[in-house]
Amino acid sequence: MNELMNPFLVTAALLSATAALAHMGCIVFGAEWYRFFGAGEHMARMAAAGQLLPTVITSIIVLVLAGWSLYAFAAAGAAFSLPLMRWVMAAITGIYLLRGLAFLPLAMLNIDLGRSMGFWYWSSAVCLFIGVLHLAGLLQVWQRL
Repeated sequence: MNELMNPFLVTAALLSATAALAHMGCIVFGAEWYRFFGAGEHMARMAAAGQLLPTVITSIIVLVLAGWSLYAFAAAGAAFSLPLMRWVMAAITGIYLLRGLAFLPLAMLNIDLGRSMGFWYWSSAVCLFIGVLHLAGLLQVWQRL
């Protein structure tokens, strides 16, 4: 790692990697992890029954989060570069921010979101935090991407 790496993007990359690992834990440890992380009782029951769908869905999430982590590390100034850095990082930032903020209007409209309110509060806060880290870092490195 370069000592001049952007700390906002390094932190964001580490958080995305941690989220990927937590999702991988759901695949490995099954229903109880799905329940603990708020995936919903339906996903937990499918996992407990050995159905493939939870593993497929969660594997896609793991791959996406791992990719986002790699892009954030690359944008932070790691010793590697990835294609379309500017635009991919802008998209990742936007997705995290939208995911973090989308909960508010949905909750105010009293729309059933299929999971517990606690899940939506903490997961939205985490996504918003990671999105803000991406935005702060991206604003600092935009010109060199």
